[in-house]
Amino acid sequence: MTGLSRTTADLDPRRKRILFRAWHRGTREMDLVMGRYAESVITTLTDAEMDIFETLIDQQDRDLFSWISQGEPVPVEHDTAVFRAMKAFHTHDKPIDL
Repeated sequence: MTGLSRTTADLDPRRKRILFRAWHRGTREMDLVMGRYAESVITTLTDAEMDIFETLIDQQDRDLFSWISQGEPVPVEHDTAVFRAMKAFHTHDKPIDL
């Protein structure tokens, strides 16, 4: 299944906006990476963490994908606990069945 699977009725406007933007990146790969992560943590992010996540949302898909797939080193300003948590969220020891 792809796309938003949770209701946004319980979210404040900022969290709704972040979740929407995470699922509407421009490339489907990054929609899935950022959208699935955001959906899983959106209710628990602090204001400071939301600031960091919004900064990540503003980055180009090709850059984010390269950082996550370890094609390029993560710039120091984006190598945050939020970025590392998002990357770890998508780390798997076994093949993923689609």
